[in-house]
Amino acid sequence: MPTPAEDAAIARGIAADPDAVSLPTEQIKRMRPAREVLEQVIGKEKADALVKRRGRPAKPAGERKVNQTLRIDPDVLEAYKATGSGWQTLMNDALRDYAKSHRMLPRR
Repeated sequence: MPTPAEDAAIARGIAADPDAVSLPTEQIKRMRPAREVLEQVIGKEKADALVKRRGRPAKPAGERKVNQTLRIDPDVLEAYKATGSGWQTLMNDALRDYAKSHRMLPRR
């Protein structure tokens, strides 16, 4: 949370910005998400292209990776990072190979 002094500095910055506009509550209540109005303004094809989800499609819940904090020796981490892009996948594969070779994982 900003301190009162930081809050005052932010408010001064907003007041000095010629592009900052204060909107009445009534106008804010009438606003709609772009997804709802884009088609009417620019057409369906362009609207669909703008609101299309980017990136890879989500995996099913059972196949998603899990975020985990893991304490690793610095030299080991640097060795993996030094392999370049994909080092996390490489580390995951090494852990999977170890777990398989020690029969720690259920058979698929």
